[in-house]
Amino acid sequence: MSPSSRPDDRLASVFRFATELVAWIATPWALASRSVPLAVLSVVVLIGLPTLLSTPGDKRNVIVAVPGPVTIALVLVQLAAAVVAAWVAWPAFAAVPVTVLAAITVVLELPRWRWLASR
Repeated sequence: MSPSSRPDDRLASVFRFATELVAWIATPWALASRSVPLAVLSVVVLIGLPTLLSTPGDKRNVIVAVPGPVTIALVLVQLAAAVVAAWVAWPAFAAVPVTVLAAITVVLELPRWRWLASR
C-alpha cells in the first residue's frame, strides 16, 4: 500500500458502525431522563455531523470537506459517547461489551487514522 492510498477498512467499518449504532441508542437513552431536547440533540449531532463533515477520499460523497484529524475526532466522539452512555444508562453486563467493542474499534481504526492524519 502506498502512503497515499486509503487502507482497506472493511472490518474496521463494521466495528465502527456497530459502535456508532450503540452511541445513537445509548446516548439519548442516558440523557432522556435529564432532558428530552438534549437527548434529541445528541442524536442529531451524532448522526448529523459525520454525515455532513467528511474527509475527501474517505467517503464517496463529501458534503463539507474537512481535514482528516476532524474525521478522527468525530469517530472518537462516537466511541466516547457509546462507552460513557452505556455505563450511565445500562447495567455493567451491557456496558462491558460496549467498552470492549469500542476498544476493538480503536485498534482496527488505527491504519485508517494514520492515513486520515496525513490528509
